Amino acid sequence: MALSRGALLVAVLGASWLGGRALHVDDVYLTPAYHYFILALLAIGLYGSTRDIDVGELRSNRRTVLLALSIGVMAKVVFIAAVMLVLYPEPASLVLGVAVAQIDPLAVASAQRRRHMSSSTRAVLNAWAAFDDPVTVLLTVYLSMFALRAAGIGSSADAVTSPAAAFVVDLALNLLFACAAYAVWWVARRTGLPSRLAKADLVARAGQVAVAVVALVYAVFGVSQSLMLGIALIGLFFRPYLAWRRTATGFVFGALLVATGALGVVLAGTTELLTAGTVVKGVVLGIAAYVAQMLAGGLLSRGRGRFDRLYLALSQQNGLTAIVLALVLEPDFPGAVAVIAPAIVVTNVLYGVGSAVVTRLEKQAPVPVPVPVWVMVAAHMNIRATRARRALSAEPARPKL
Repeated sequence: MALSRGALLVAVLGASWLGGRALHVDDVYLTPAYHYFILALLAIGLYGSTRDIDVGELRSNRRTVLLALSIGVMAKVVFIAAVMLVLYPEPASLVLGVAVAQIDPLAVASAQRRRHMSSSTRAVLNAWAAFDDPVTVLLTVYLSMFALRAAGIGSSADAVTSPAAAFVVDLALNLLFACAAYAVWWVARRTGLPSRLAKADLVARAGQVAVAVVALVYAVFGVSQSLMLGIALIGLFFRPYLAWRRTATGFVFGALLVATGALGVVLAGTTELLTAGTVVKGVVLGIAAYVAQMLAGGLLSRGRGRFDRLYLALSQQNGLTAIVLALVLEPDFPGAVAVIAPAIVVTNVLYGVGSAVVTRLEKQAPVPVPVPVWVMVAAHMNIRATRARRALSAEPARPKL
């Protein structure tokens, strides 16, 4: 995070914690309204992660992206969970490891200005940061079912339902939700509706508002059914109009501020759980998450340039999704916020240190300047002309006597 944004988030966290202490909102995270509120924040973050992905670059780097989203995410989850289970052998350690395994898309967006980052690495990093959010969200939800059962917690209905079967059913519902939205979008494109609404006249603006209302109602339905992956997939094709893009970016950052405020309120209501032990546990969790990204990024960046390998290996930073997952886990795993909050701080600090190191290395390395093709052709022709002139002006060899 940039220093100004980090300072703002710390200020919001502190103010919300003080406000929560003053208002004595101890059990706010146990209410049904809290659950839907947090899911809405998560949906905003997931849509914000995917709406700026370059689909063309995504196709050209699909193999690396698929590896990052499958092997990369799973390798990080396994590594973090293994570290936590060895040091803290309890079912909750597995879920805590998944909650901080994703890369913050806001951090990735700020890294796009790197001078030495190739377009291929930029596409891979964008897609990785965008789609490991919904993947880790699904893993967190369903691994928490395993963890609760291992701890002997859960209703009889939960015991009947297999977490694996529930995962498959939920995945199918998410895909159906996204496909229905895509079908409507495809029909609208065929009729030329987007081009007509992209104009700057009053009728087009009214149409844009109508489309936004319909999309919002559909998103509310998705949130009510917890279809987070489907909402993330919709971001790949349903993009804001040019005039609305700044508003959409503001919504995502606003969700981050609101989530940070909610984190402070929950911390205020669970102050007795924030101990030296939970802080140390959070520090270990944050370090494990950062090291896991270094290992996964190193494996997936083989064959790339020096700086591309560094960008992928040092890109771990937690943001909105980790904060929201901490808030989601708190009702079932008391103390989750007290552990994940320090972990988020640790990964952000390590990200800042790694970013500073890379910046220093970039300043020492020359910036590669691409040579235009016509310059290369002209240089080649000049060399050939010089050789021809030398051959013509060379003194003929004297015959031997």
